[in-house]
Amino acid sequence: MNNKISEVVRAKYGLLAGSGLSGAQAGVREVAQAFGYTPEELAAIPAEANMGVSCGNPTALATLKNGEIVVDLGCGGGMDVFLAAAQVGPTGKVIGIDMTPEMINLARKNAVGCGVPPNVEFHLANIDQLPLPDASVDCVISNCVINLAPNKPAVFAEAFRVLKPGGRLAASDIALKKPLPAGWADDLLAYVGCIAGAILIEDYRRYLLEAGFSHVQIVDSGADLNAYAKVTTSCCCAPPKEDGRPPATASCCGGTQPKADQAPLHEGLANLLQDHDVNEYAASVKVYALKAPTRDGKPV
Repeated sequence: MNNKISEVVRAKYGLLAGSGLSGAQAGVREVAQAFGYTPEELAAIPAEANMGVSCGNPTALATLKNGEIVVDLGCGGGMDVFLAAAQVGPTGKVIGIDMTPEMINLARKNAVGCGVPPNVEFHLANIDQLPLPDASVDCVISNCVINLAPNKPAVFAEAFRVLKPGGRLAASDIALKKPLPAGWADDLLAYVGCIAGAILIEDYRRYLLEAGFSHVQIVDSGADLNAYAKVTTSCCCAPPKEDGRPPATASCCGGTQPKADQAPLHEGLANLLQDHDVNEYAASVKVYALKAPTRDGKPV
């Protein structure tokens, strides 16, 4: 099942990379701003790096400093990589990791649009198998990606491994406030839409602690997850309902709802959520955790 999930996630996000969605579209910008990005931040990066799939702004949480080395788990088109690169400066480095070839190609293309920053690099890899040495990074960031990973404890273990003693994890993610309704958790489309892959907040905290992290904080940002309904990916997506919840949609030509593995990501997610208020079950969370500093090889 884990392999099937990974295949569907890779395929969906590969299609997203070529979808033409970008910050040049009002709905995409509105999603990013709903989850904490400022208009100034969005104007500072290539529009194509923003595809409306964020659930927070990890660079606002990470308190990055000049000269730090940062790794972004699931970098997509490079949105947070470019923002982080500006914060760590030319003496720092930001490494983007993504398992989708199309996303890595898009991120590298977007880097050209940024003048190919010398402190940025991208690698094709799974986030639970990082191509980085032990204790080599100051900060691990991630944006709405860890929820997609089938083996979350392995992701946290890898993040802990590559962090230097005293380093930190700062992530935006989706976590559950209570179990999902019957049917959601088995729906691969919901998984790709970051909902059914999410785990309960208490499990998220436990996995981080088991990986070795300390000072774990998981805070509900209060952001409205129905913001994703602002993004339109097909010619006949209806506008959001008056209460802001996603509309029912149909495929452009056939008048029938496409299968989960065929629908565009945002359209399919809107179809899935039309009968539920997702905010009742899930939350956009800010995640912060430390790898304890050491003295004489022992944590302090």
